[in-house]
Amino acid sequence: MNILEKIIARKQEEISESKKQRSISDLEKEPLFSRPTASLSAALRSSTSPRIISEFKRKSPSKGVINADVRPEIVTKDYVDSGAVGLSVLTDIDFFGGSFADFLAAREANPQIPMLRKDFIVDEYQLFEAKSIGADVILLIAACLTPSEIAHLSRKAHDLGLEVLLEVHNAEELAASVGEHIDIVGVNNRNLKTFETSIETSVELSELIPEQFVKISESGLKDAETIVKLFQHGYKGFLIGETFMKTVNPGAALAGLQQNLTQHSNLNPLVL
Repeated sequence: MNILEKIIARKQEEISESKKQRSISDLEKEPLFSRPTASLSAALRSSTSPRIISEFKRKSPSKGVINADVRPEIVTKDYVDSGAVGLSVLTDIDFFGGSFADFLAAREANPQIPMLRKDFIVDEYQLFEAKSIGADVILLIAACLTPSEIAHLSRKAHDLGLEVLLEVHNAEELAASVGEHIDIVGVNNRNLKTFETSIETSVELSELIPEQFVKISESGLKDAETIVKLFQHGYKGFLIGETFMKTVNPGAALAGLQQNLTQHSNLNPLVL
């Protein structure tokens, strides 16, 4: 059993436990459930330069603990102040050290910015959870869902007013999974089965993603040069977590990258 299979097996147990504690009706009564959502896809589509979706992540299966001494409300506020177009907050507990508490703290500190619930969505119940904690976007990972599951979950997410980020790792997943209820296609440069990372994954898939979908690149993004290269391949957004989170001040790390991106933009008219 690879790490992705282990995560999904545990996720199914977690969902079963959660359903016993709180019904969908209970989730619908949460104050944030009726909050109007903010559009990440619209913010990215209208941008004329690379935009960063900054992630709050305490640990990962491949890296272990990345940064334990951080507070989500501080880090995410710093991200927004440094120019992040959106936020991604992990809610998986066992493998990534995330929680609903982290998400809610970030939401309270940043009431307007689009926020992605970063988790392994495999059940419709989790969409109601996402809505109840103030998420704007949910993640569907093609590697752990069938095309019919993706179609069903994405349609239900739209019914709830949530945007859908479809994450793919190769051309086969892309071809099988894209559909009318997908808003953003994210190419994960990290293979979730081996955790090996290659930026060329985004380059290779860039021409295969239909134009109606906003494109973002995820994982292994560390420098302005790589981001500018991928922007020229049509990627609007760049989801970055570990690169920032492993520093003492993640917000300052984003600010530094933004400054480098500005310098590259000034040198390269294709980015303007």
